[in-house]
Amino acid sequence: MSTALNQANQAVNRLRSEVKKDFYPEFHLTPPAGWMNDPNGLIYFNGLYHAFYQHHPFDENWGPMHWGHMTSPDLVHWQHQLIALAPDQDYDRDGCFSGCAVDDNGVLTLIYTGHRWLKEVGDDSAIQEVQCIATSEDGIYFTKHGPILQPPKDIMHFRDPKVWKQDERWYLVVGARDLHDTGQILLYSATDLRHWQFERILARASQKQGYMWECPDFFPLQDKFILMFSPQGIQAEGYQFRNQFQSGYLIGNWTPNNPFNVEHDFQELDAGHDFYAPQSFLAADGRRIIFGWMDMWESPMPSKADHWAGSFTLPRELSLGKQGNILIRPIRELTALRQNDIHIPPIQIISQHKTLDCPASSIELQVIFDLKQSTAERYGLELMASEDGKYATRLYIDNQAARLIFDRSQSGKAVTGYRSVPLNSHADSLHLHIFIDRSSVEIFINHGENCITSRIYPLGENHRVNLYAENGSACISSFQGWQLSSIYR
Repeated sequence: MSTALNQANQAVNRLRSEVKKDFYPEFHLTPPAGWMNDPNGLIYFNGLYHAFYQHHPFDENWGPMHWGHMTSPDLVHWQHQLIALAPDQDYDRDGCFSGCAVDDNGVLTLIYTGHRWLKEVGDDSAIQEVQCIATSEDGIYFTKHGPILQPPKDIMHFRDPKVWKQDERWYLVVGARDLHDTGQILLYSATDLRHWQFERILARASQKQGYMWECPDFFPLQDKFILMFSPQGIQAEGYQFRNQFQSGYLIGNWTPNNPFNVEHDFQELDAGHDFYAPQSFLAADGRRIIFGWMDMWESPMPSKADHWAGSFTLPRELSLGKQGNILIRPIRELTALRQNDIHIPPIQIISQHKTLDCPASSIELQVIFDLKQSTAERYGLELMASEDGKYATRLYIDNQAARLIFDRSQSGKAVTGYRSVPLNSHADSLHLHIFIDRSSVEIFINHGENCITSRIYPLGENHRVNLYAENGSACISSFQGWQLSSIYR
């Protein structure tokens, strides 16, 4: 193990002893200490799932990027491993940026971006980014083999490779930013993983579609191809694109040696405050699964005071909907975490608050609202509500706006704002599948039609779940839940 890796592992172990658990998740992948952002190198290999991530092990702030590492036999229970990559070569001296993992004839192989600042640290006007390779014989210790792909002429921002094999040929997509500040995805191919040839610009931003397209992923889903990426520089439009940066997808048709024919405009994957840089992989049975980074650039992160920052979303299965959209559901394996059933009979309230007999944290809920029998102007749930009523995260139906609204403006510490999705005006009911961890809420709506992911940092004591209605009635026709155990071994 290199000196840099030894120092990084020692640093994270020292910092780990100072981590406080007030906001530390029970069932979301989170670094033992220090900073985490993008998911990297997601793969099922030799009977284990591997999840690597962008990691700064020396403190809780973004810094020179390493690759943290976790493994799991079942996608549910996870174990922290030694740090896999450290920025210790000239070509990656300022960061081992995002990338992927592949099985190359039985060898676990990482392909990542080596990053260098050419002027001052943090000066994005002068950088060099190259794609690099590292391999492992045991899945824990990795040997670097240097750069395998240089950027095209006049392109500096050139990062986040995603590689797959199709028809006995390797393909690679990488995010780029041209001299005109236009985001694009470049496609390469190779017969091995070291000698790449440029194929084409797979997709390019049109006006107002962003100056940089990060973290690309290109994969088949049923009978279509999906280009998933995270554009930077899209301006907010009404209820859409409200975060600093977005993550979403284009859907269309593609075969090797042909262009990608896009059928639908860019669509966001998640309507919440905290979702970025998703990466997909195949489960052992062939399902397409993603993790995303459950935070957002330039957002408040109160957990930094506790010496950690950043988590992954729950693992989510993707499928195609009938309307040319992606359906996103939590993976079925998560049922293994369920403990202590929670069941509340159908209930109707009129212009009031009611505390439900339900734990407030580390829980999974499945709630069905009867839209036809609910007449209130606003009605829904207060999540992680404090006993004194000062703090609550609200998830409610606004009947006049015809939207489901997630409001964290009074959720507790630091974070604010609300996000929303439209309601189906023809639906009789609304199905909500909710996961509440110590510092996050994930909501899957109508079996994957929409989802909302946001961080919260609750204050107050004796948290509870409340049902409420304003100026009319609210009717829950089904309420079922479970407390969830920890994912960490």
